[in-house]
Amino acid sequence: MIAPGATIGILGGGQLGRMTALAAARLGYRVHVYAPERDNPTEQVCAEATHADYEDLDALRAFAAACDVVTYEFENVPVIAAETIAATTPVRPGPNWLHVAQDRRREKAFVRAAGAATAPYLAIENDADLLASGLSFPGILKTAQSGYDGKGQLRVSDAADLPSAWARLGKVPCVLEGLVPFEREISVIVARGLDGQVRCFPPVENRHENHILAETIVPAPIPAAVAERAIDLAERIARYGDLVGMIAVEMFVLANGQVLVNELAPRPHNSGHWSMDACQTDQFEQCVRAACALPLGDTTILAPARMRNLLGDAVNDWARFLADPTAHLHLYGKGEARPGRKMGHVNFVPHTKPLA
Repeated sequence: MIAPGATIGILGGGQLGRMTALAAARLGYRVHVYAPERDNPTEQVCAEATHADYEDLDALRAFAAACDVVTYEFENVPVIAAETIAATTPVRPGPNWLHVAQDRRREKAFVRAAGAATAPYLAIENDADLLASGLSFPGILKTAQSGYDGKGQLRVSDAADLPSAWARLGKVPCVLEGLVPFEREISVIVARGLDGQVRCFPPVENRHENHILAETIVPAPIPAAVAERAIDLAERIARYGDLVGMIAVEMFVLANGQVLVNELAPRPHNSGHWSMDACQTDQFEQCVRAACALPLGDTTILAPARMRNLLGDAVNDWARFLADPTAHLHLYGKGEARPGRKMGHVNFVPHTKPLA
């Protein structure tokens, strides 16, 4: 157990690191962020910062020596960075989770090996793969690495469209995913402690606009049996990968109640932001608890909620949200409000009883 007063290192300086650092401070920890960018959202609220490249091994070793445990706030940290730190300081989740999450081919194979189903897919790595049998159309061609928020992916109507789509993506390794007739997208965030204790947050529904998460509905409007199935899959994946820390499991729910796993993220997740104002333990505190081998917190929903991302200029409505008694505003300290950039979020939690 890593007791309060210790230093938690965070790889990455974005808003997830910022909110993790705030949660760590509530529990009496200091936070040291490692990120190339200066004046990043995490640095604004933590005790120390290292600015260096993720492949600067000397800087990584010095960072590791200054921390008692290290976690991350985005999954594209080079695996070598996590492995370098893990040689002397615990890294939670372990570097193996980065290795899995950074490549859709490995990720889907891992999910299936854990006993969960995915949409049909095939890897596209060379010209011969474009003619392989078993390709599913219509489909989505996605780069195996580095894609997020809809970037690095194209819709492919039929086999004739596939070569040009692959060329447009630079002929890098890809996966072709068959489109599935899902009713809704959900996610389950699961934490697992060093002692093997597992706690899941309830499934939530995620609604996207232009491939970016716009809104999360809590709890997801799904039958209890489907919710139990989703939680079981998340727990199964966590145990299969010997997780210590937190991961988010994104899923599709089909009309027949089947649940397919779409993606994994070994960190706090945008779809868990609602927990800051409507859950017994929020996802960021749970991340700290799991990383430090503390008892995991209760994940009971305190009230139904709705989370709305503030993308780009939407952040300019901050005064209106502050005037709404059901709204809880969280801003990330970013300067420029570019289109599609996540500037903050609002959790709407309706009153469940009369105010005193």
